[in-house]
Formats: sequence, C-alpha cells, structure tokens
Amino acid sequence: MAKDRKPDDAPARGGNRGGTGRTATTGKGGASKGTARPAGKNGRTPPPTQVVTQQRKPWGLIAGAVAVVVFAAAVLTYAVLQVNKANEDKVSSPDQIAGVQTFSYAAGQQHVQTPVSYTESPPVGGAHDPFWADCTGTVYPVDIRHENAVHSLEHGAVWITYNPDQLSQADIDTLAQLVDGQSGRLMSPYAGLDSPISLQSWNHQLKVDSASDKRIKQFADLMTFNADVEGHYPEIGASCENPDFKANPIVTGQDSAAVGSSDMATTPSAGSTAP
Repeated sequence: MAKDRKPDDAPARGGNRGGTGRTATTGKGGASKGTARPAGKNGRTPPPTQVVTQQRKPWGLIAGAVAVVVFAAAVLTYAVLQVNKANEDKVSSPDQIAGVQTFSYAAGQQHVQTPVSYTESPPVGGAHDPFWADCTGTVYPVDIRHENAVHSLEHGAVWITYNPDQLSQADIDTLAQLVDGQSGRLMSPYAGLDSPISLQSWNHQLKVDSASDKRIKQFADLMTFNADVEGHYPEIGASCENPDFKANPIVTGQDSAAVGSSDMATTPSAGSTAP
C-alpha cells in the first residue's frame, strides 16, 4: 500500500521558487519594523545607500575677507605716501636750504642798553639788550626793538620778519601760522627790509620773496631750539618767556627799558658780557 506523501515542513532553501519569498520585518533586536529591502542575487540585503551632500563654498566670507585685505592695503599705502610726502621737504642741515647765509658771532656777547649798529639787517647776532623779546610763538604787530630780538636769537629762537609794504595781509597771516603758539619763534614787521621776508636765527639768515616758499618752514623747523647746528644758539636751555615784553613790546627807536625778564640782575655797563 502506498504511503501518503507528507507536505514539506519548510520552503526550499533559497526562497520559494514559485513566489515571493518572505522578508524580515524586524530590525536589529526586533525593536522596529519597516519596509523590507529587496534581497540581492545572493539572498543578502544590500547595505543602505549613503547620499553625500556636496557642501557649498562660503563665497560671501571669502569675498568679505578679500575686501578687508584690499582696504587694509589701501590704507597702509596711503599712510606711507603721506609720511613720505611729509618727510620729503625735511632737512637736517642749513646747507640743505638754498640761500641760507651763515655768520660767526661767538657766544658771550655784550649786554647793552644803548642802540647797536648792526652789520646785518635784520641782525643775526652780536651785542644785545639784557631783556629779551618774548619768543613763545609771539606775533608782534609792531617793529620791535632789534636789540631785544637779538637776545631772543641767543636763546635759540627763530625771528621771522617781513616788509609790510611788500606783503598782503593774506601773506602775513600765512607766516603767522608758522609762529603763533610755537615756542621758540617770534614774528614782527621790519621797516625798510630789503626783501619781502627774512628769517633769522643766531648766526643764520634766509631771505625769500614769497610767503609760500617751502624754505620758510624748512628754516623754522630746523633752527628752532636746534642745539645740534654748528655755531647756533649760545644759551641752550634759556627761557623764551617774557610776558611783560609781550604785553608791552618796546619798538624800534625807543630806549631800552627794564621790561620783564633779564639775564642780569642789574643794568650792565656797555663792556659787560652775558653770563
């Protein structure tokens, strides 16, 4: 007698040939369910596809950084050009200023209260009044007494003089800007001056025709209180302050008067010398 055939207990290995094989629905550990991935040819589930997102370059940041660098370079270039421009007219010696005349008045010149007949006009050294003209950046509207101005030169000041008949008020104002408030400088008109403008320091003089001449500033910047210039300014460290003279300046033609500060305690004789 033939035996009944028992049905297969399990589908054939490798899946049901006649239909869709069963696929797992549980994840690792059986914790989650999801759509099953189709099996590959070898019956294994392929790994998930990794999608790589291409990162965009930060063009905005790059452009900003470039702009900052360009701006910084422009600022630095401008600063360098301004410094070079400011320094291009600077000088370190009177010899570098065309037209400067040099003289040889020694230190220890006489203090006198009588009028002095100076060789140079305006004077650049020699005997002078014991009271100096205030030279703290003072712009005098009058032709101050020359003997007092020479004493200021001895203290290291630069004296700018001008012929009032040859300069306009605008030119006078231009000169005053170099003097006003600048310690070690004074300025005054000078009657009969043989050039429109003349600058004096002890033993040095420069005459020019125009208030816009760059040599004016060169001379003033170099010679004001410059103890390094040979033959210049005997009384290093002496004061320029004389507020009494500033308030009541003595003009050319007036007699000497005890106005403010003096290097001497008493009125000197004509033959005495400065300390």
